[in-house]
Amino acid sequence: MTSDVGFDRACSGAHHPELPTLALTRESDRARRLLAAGEWQPTAEDTDAAAQVLARLAAPLPARGAGDGQARAVDRDRRLQRVWRTSVHHLDAGAVTPPCAALLAAVARAFLPWSAAPNPPAAAAAPRYPAPHGPADGSPFPPTEAGEALLAGLIPLFASLAAPSPLGAVPRTPAAAPWTVRYAGRFRHYERPARDVWTAETVRCAGCAHADGPWTVACDWRQVTLECPCGRVTDRHGLRFSEVFLVLPDM
Repeated sequence: MTSDVGFDRACSGAHHPELPTLALTRESDRARRLLAAGEWQPTAEDTDAAAQVLARLAAPLPARGAGDGQARAVDRDRRLQRVWRTSVHHLDAGAVTPPCAALLAAVARAFLPWSAAPNPPAAAAAPRYPAPHGPADGSPFPPTEAGEALLAGLIPLFASLAAPSPLGAVPRTPAAAPWTVRYAGRFRHYERPARDVWTAETVRCAGCAHADGPWTVACDWRQVTLECPCGRVTDRHGLRFSEVFLVLPDM
């Protein structure tokens, strides 16, 4: 397994910006320690989610002709985009335990540059996350080499999570650290009622209708609560984990 330093080095370089990996470094290290110590025996839901993310992480690229460089570049980015989408799907489904949710959220944040690359959703109202900084040369393409460098550390970690539990082992779920952060900006909740049809709703305070914060966001990986400057606190905002976590600063 690669170390946390390996994640940091993989994400930096002369030609690519750093990917948002603070949370990934923290949660990956924590997951490894808990699994190695037997303090985390994943539930069936955790194992299933990990297996599906692992399939994306370890997916080979299609065989292409030697001269088809453009298709090869698209395939590389599509593999990373699928890692992002699968992580977000299981994060937002709400079936995994808190430590697994925290890890999936960290993976989703690290692969955020591929949320819309190479094939963005067709509808104008589709989810829009903060635009990642492009490579040093200013091109709009995601830093593919840096994203691929993360795979070597994530594949064995998710293989451990996806492995069958020892015979007679009882699922054991450690606590996941809660967090609180201030956010000045709007939250948007997205729905997809039909193929290529998206709706988007700005979250507003039920007390004063304020939408721009600064919100006090608290999360225990079971639910997210929002506190408006007017003092009203709610967990009935309708937002999914990804719609909150992916617009906040890397923590």
